[in-house]
Amino acid sequence: MLIKEFRVILPISVEEYQVGQLYSVAEASKNETGGGEGVEVLKNEPYEKDGEKGQYTHKIYHLQSKVPSFVRMLAPASALNIHEKAWNAYPYCRTVITNEYMKENFLVKIETWHKPDMGQQENVHGLDPDTWKKVEVMYIDIADRSQVEPKDYKPEEDPTKFKSAKTGRGPLGPDWRKELPKKTDCPHMCAYKLVTVKFKWWGLQNKVENFIQKQEKRLFTNFHRQLFCWIDKWIELNMDDIRRMEEETRRELDEMRVKDPVKGMVALED
Repeated sequence: MLIKEFRVILPISVEEYQVGQLYSVAEASKNETGGGEGVEVLKNEPYEKDGEKGQYTHKIYHLQSKVPSFVRMLAPASALNIHEKAWNAYPYCRTVITNEYMKENFLVKIETWHKPDMGQQENVHGLDPDTWKKVEVMYIDIADRSQVEPKDYKPEEDPTKFKSAKTGRGPLGPDWRKELPKKTDCPHMCAYKLVTVKFKWWGLQNKVENFIQKQEKRLFTNFHRQLFCWIDKWIELNMDDIRRMEEETRRELDEMRVKDPVKGMVALED
């Protein structure tokens, strides 16, 4: 089992991010779907359990052509469907990713706290001290192009080039994170994303667990660069708008999985 915490600092308020995150997840899903593969939304409904209240989603990611070749060689095609169950009790969110073929031998759990700070808090997820000592903490700078793989780079999704017409935020300079707390006209927040990965397969465990953690960092980086650069598309929306959009997206995804050519898997996001 491999645990890492990724901290994503953003020039956005915690309240704004709730809408921006859901909008961006719905938009990104459209780019992941087609040709019988992509995202299938099974459930998207309110939930309340043990004092926790929020929105529950259950999705299936059809990934046959999207996984590493060494995994594809070992596993049957039917095993390459990933189930994602998410409990969004914002500002806390929890996502659990499993696979029916591997059962208890495969797990990706993403727990996120969204806090109105600059990422200075330690152990916000309340792990026991011995476990917390083993957790590697990594900061993601959405304006640092060196953190973006060349194949993922898009000029229109570059926070160093984007300026929001509706909020005036951006472009982000090299010292934007140092300057952000001093600005009275721009909010800030940090998404503390604790990622737990378990892949129990003799001879492959370390390789795959490290691969998955690397992919999660890549996905968080790309997703939050998109989210910021799409701010003018979502900043004026409310939660009712988002729920209508999610239902429309669900119908579109079902059609695209049957009709459209494969576009490539981009993200697994809570």
